[in-house]
Amino acid sequence: MRDDVFGQTNSLTRADSAEAWDGVLLGFMAHAAITPQHLARVLELEPDFALGHAIKGLFMLLLGRREMTPVAVDAMAAAQRAADAHPVTPREAHYLAALRHWLAGSPSRAVQEFEAVLRTHPEDTLAMKLSHATRFVLGDPDGMRRSIERVMPAYAPDHAGRGYLLGCHAFALEETGAYDKAEIAGRQALWMVSDDAWGLHAVAHVHEMKGQSEQGLEWLAGRESAWSHCNNFRYHVWWHKALMHLDQGQIDQVFDLYDSAIRKDKTDDYRDISNATSLLSRLELEGVNVGDRWEELADLSAARTEDGCLIFADLHYLLALTGDTREDAISQMLHRIKRDADMAQCDTTRRMADPGLAAAQGLEAFGEGQYGQAFDHLLAARGSMQLAGGSHAQRDVFERITIDAGLRAGRLDAVERVLDDRRAKRGGHEDTYAFARRALIEAGRDDRDFHSVPAE
Repeated sequence: MRDDVFGQTNSLTRADSAEAWDGVLLGFMAHAAITPQHLARVLELEPDFALGHAIKGLFMLLLGRREMTPVAVDAMAAAQRAADAHPVTPREAHYLAALRHWLAGSPSRAVQEFEAVLRTHPEDTLAMKLSHATRFVLGDPDGMRRSIERVMPAYAPDHAGRGYLLGCHAFALEETGAYDKAEIAGRQALWMVSDDAWGLHAVAHVHEMKGQSEQGLEWLAGRESAWSHCNNFRYHVWWHKALMHLDQGQIDQVFDLYDSAIRKDKTDDYRDISNATSLLSRLELEGVNVGDRWEELADLSAARTEDGCLIFADLHYLLALTGDTREDAISQMLHRIKRDADMAQCDTTRRMADPGLAAAQGLEAFGEGQYGQAFDHLLAARGSMQLAGGSHAQRDVFERITIDAGLRAGRLDAVERVLDDRRAKRGGHEDTYAFARRALIEAGRDDRDFHSVPAE
């Protein structure tokens, strides 16, 4: 038995495998690209390490890709064989149970297992981060914040995971509207651990939500080392920078970041697809011609119509398909979402039913130029879009499409109410997008009033 870098006992027996396991833990906290190599090394050295197999399975499921499910199933089988051959600690057993629940369609029950670990081991940073990440997928920011704030007293100032805990706290604070506290926590996190890309990006979120694109660009400038080591999460940080340039009206810089960083590697990871599709959608809503950039995204998304792992992913695939007018693939995606929604038997399919189906129908209608229908569908989904997962900044693309659909349909009063609610959720702050839409509403009303004046 050995203690890991966060002070938790595990069933490893070798010094070299324990060192590699610490690499897994620290790499997971920092979203490091090298994390899978560390995990492969652990399982090569100690193939009967049940916790290692369970974590591999959980990592696969967090990828949100259908082809990773069989890999996770195999990892569960390997974990169970290892546990049968060599007794595991009660703490380790919770991780196996979490993987089992998620494979059964209930990531929410997996969260309960992570929380069970934290009740007896509140300083277990691995359980903290897994609970945080899974709640993020489930669209549970209040739960993210409660979970972190319950365990914070257990973290001594010199705890190896304290900086990463603060980074997660910063993001949870931001997603629950505590922007000033979030910025303080994120800055402190990056001061404690210079590779905490999550904490750095939490501060970027604060600037996004407060409409402070200039300050956001200043925050990211010169801090590339905080995310250059990352896996595909680095594309997401570049995406944040592109959003800030868009808010500033600096379209050339947006395209440069898109081509040189965000889509430099033409991956089909749903998070990378979501970065790209939401950015192109924002550009088109501003009347910018994005050229042929939809084509490669639509090619990748057309292969995902039957994926169905996450409604958040499906809606972004649908953005690509509507962006390139792939009618057959759009129809296939809508039929599959409808089929899943009719089941509504697990966490995933319940989210396909609400908000998924109405949101998907709204995106389809918007792509077809049926703006009144699009607005009605998207407005119906809007109240529960939180459950789709992702962040406020990520889901804002659907908010913008809703608003623009309403404007094009002439539903000025209803759109103004959406804008007012959007402003309230941002702590009273607005960005250039909102200012421009309010100006359009006023212009539309002036025009309506002018045409309603009787001729003399």
